[in-house]
Amino acid sequence: MNWEQLLSLKRQGDKGKRLRIEQDDTRLGFEVDYDRIIFSSAFRSLQDKTQVIPLSKTDFVHTRLTHSLEVSVVGRSLGRLVGKKIIEKYLHLKEVHGYQMNDFGAIVAAASLAHDIGNPPFGHSGEKAIGEYFSIGKGLQYKEQLSAKEWQDLIDFEGNANGFSVLNSSRPGVDGGIRLSYATLGAFMKYPKESLPKKPTKNIADKKYGFFQTDKTFFQEVASEMGMIINKKGDDIGFERHPLAYLVEAADDICYTIIDFEDGINLGLVSEDFALEYLIKLVKDSIDTSKYKTLETKEDRISYLRALAIGSLINDAVKVFIENEEAIMKGEFPFALTDKSKYKAQMDDIIKISVNNIYQSREVVEKEIVGYQIIQTLLDKFITAFNNKYDGKLSNYDGLILKMLPEKHQLVKENLYERLLHICHFVSMLTDGNALELYDTINGKKTN
Repeated sequence: MNWEQLLSLKRQGDKGKRLRIEQDDTRLGFEVDYDRIIFSSAFRSLQDKTQVIPLSKTDFVHTRLTHSLEVSVVGRSLGRLVGKKIIEKYLHLKEVHGYQMNDFGAIVAAASLAHDIGNPPFGHSGEKAIGEYFSIGKGLQYKEQLSAKEWQDLIDFEGNANGFSVLNSSRPGVDGGIRLSYATLGAFMKYPKESLPKKPTKNIADKKYGFFQTDKTFFQEVASEMGMIINKKGDDIGFERHPLAYLVEAADDICYTIIDFEDGINLGLVSEDFALEYLIKLVKDSIDTSKYKTLETKEDRISYLRALAIGSLINDAVKVFIENEEAIMKGEFPFALTDKSKYKAQMDDIIKISVNNIYQSREVVEKEIVGYQIIQTLLDKFITAFNNKYDGKLSNYDGLILKMLPEKHQLVKENLYERLLHICHFVSMLTDGNALELYDTINGKKTN
């Protein structure tokens, strides 16, 4: 792979190339990507979607929106630091093509901002609830009517693939979704493969999948345009990662490791003394002990250590990337950057505590149970009504259910797979609160 192709400013529908050297630096294309994501309704909905604590009313607990903003900030720092090194190494990128250090930061920031845009309500249990509706629930009836890959898309419903669809799917009058640059889409694509074969290798790029069958053609166009390396043969589609996708992943890994841990401490799910023992290991080289001793509240102490810990992990991720840049460009680095971090053991310890004390806490488990019931009920009601309308069997009740679909979802889908995926997409775009309200309405609990 080469950086000139990988930093493509092209957008869906463009007939020609967009040259960096001709860009207006006051309105750079990669920065336009960030703006388009910020102003999208899909991004706004993240303000009422679960990060760790579902339906939490605690003001300092992170939502998907605050998490995404924080990942974007970390991603921007990672991108700029890496960009500085890349520009110094490949002088022609700046001298001939006009690329700047900040271009890398803008690309990674935009992709990081969008990294959770396709996630359903109620956290990762939302993905599982959609998948299990088809694998062991009422949706199992559709299995024999779908191809193996279409079926796998549904039973392993994936927020990353849904996010790619959110960013790019056309609807009447809106071609190409929000039309991001190919460079930003490439950085967004952490898992550049289709749903089958499932985990064919230990390569980090094969851990999950990155696009639905409906988006296969455009996905291939984006990957091919940027010269991403094909790593699947025959009928299976898969590529090695865009190098900047490693930075987006690292930004997410850093934030959820440290900031979810911080939430757990502030909620009292992890004791401060226990937390300090683990955070100190990440910041022992940078902590100002005299300043630390002046901090009087737990929140301030943890906030200070969190900031230092993130800084340590950013610098280490950049070091790992630069040391392995040539292998990454050849498609020969099958790891996450954090897998090779000198702080891996400390991060693993923190994640283990978070799993035991936060992710499996009673409050989280109780709300995830509620989320399962809500999502599977909504899927069943809307899929049944949507299919009955297509089959000419629409009941009065079905008609009332379909009136609850927003106008932009009132589309005709000729193909069963597309109808099922369309309703999954609708449900996945609901906020936690919207989903609960719609569930209450359908179950007769909301009459006003």
